[in-house]
Amino acid sequence: MVAIETATETVGVAVRTATGVQAELTLTGRRRHVETLTPALHHLLDQLQLVPADLGVVAVDIGPGLFTGLRVGVAAAKGLAQSLGIGVVGATSLDILTAGAAAAGLRGLVLACVDARRGEVFAAVHEVDTAGVIPAVASVRLGTGLFAPADLASALGEFAGEPVHAIGDGALRYADVLREIPGVDPEAPGLAFPPPAALLNLVRVRMDAGEAPVEPAAVVPLYMREADAVSNFARAERT
Repeated sequence: MVAIETATETVGVAVRTATGVQAELTLTGRRRHVETLTPALHHLLDQLQLVPADLGVVAVDIGPGLFTGLRVGVAAAKGLAQSLGIGVVGATSLDILTAGAAAAGLRGLVLACVDARRGEVFAAVHEVDTAGVIPAVASVRLGTGLFAPADLASALGEFAGEPVHAIGDGALRYADVLREIPGVDPEAPGLAFPPPAALLNLVRVRMDAGEAPVEPAAVVPLYMREADAVSNFARAERT
């Protein structure tokens, strides 16, 4: 199985072999998704002495996140799966971040927060139990949404000081705002982006529980708002 992660400025791939060997590679900087994704995947496969035909499933972060990054990652996942005749499993960036937090040992409330640009963030809060499990429904404490930092702060204030681990590049960007909320800690190390290894493990758990991969054509990015270019064009039309 291969996992493709491009929802933020970090490009990441992870691969798990049939014998359980797992490897991960991440590259960060200046939104170079197109230039770095395919070479990163080829490099990782080479290191594991694999070829694309050895892959059985493609896992991909469907968003929300950067428009360009999501388009590149989802298109690459679909193209790879279609060329190999295999299926795709998508997961959201916020679920992947939460899974990464659980794997890193964080417990209790976890705020997954991705920078949406335009002074906004994509965010959700889940509860991770003492065993590191994220129950599918009962764990949702704040549903996935697009927030201005002040609105997110107001929503988190409803937790009345319960400890909250804030992770993701959105949490880092608005750390000063989050620190003002009782109980919220935006300092979780190593979780500035959805880890591709967490995507790999999350999808593996879901497949073990009975979820089947889908046809590549069925996979679409989760943008949660219109693209910047569309928005800017609409504003220009109104002036």
